[in-house]
Amino acid sequence: MAKKKPAQKETMFTLRVARPTDNLPEVIKFYRDGLGLEVLSSFAGHNDFDGVILGRKGSPYHLEFTHKRGHEVGKAPSQDNLLVFYIPDEAQWSSAIDRMRRHGYEPVKSYNPWWDDGGRTFEDADGYRIVLHNKRWDK
Repeated sequence: MAKKKPAQKETMFTLRVARPTDNLPEVIKFYRDGLGLEVLSSFAGHNDFDGVILGRKGSPYHLEFTHKRGHEVGKAPSQDNLLVFYIPDEAQWSSAIDRMRRHGYEPVKSYNPWWDDGGRTFEDADGYRIVLHNKRWDK
């Protein structure tokens, strides 16, 4: 009698967070230069869309920013729209904060004060925010 294979846990292999922007060049600068992500791909004039995909080669996540020509999307709907990056190593965290500042981005007060305890929040040209948090996510 053949042995039955144990069921494998389902996993997500790659996560892409995609959102539109009216400020594509400024958003690219924020996430590439300030945050330190790499341009993995970009496109122009694809069905009236221009865009960029940023991340780190080999990482299971990336961010996509698009702009549809002739269309306005506006600002973030609230100050609590966040991408949180957990950076447990203090030297790496400090380096990430310094890189943001070197590129002209200063921390802003978090909408939710919990993020200010061990983290720094930065806002992009569209009003969306990232948190660089000096803690480990281990749940």
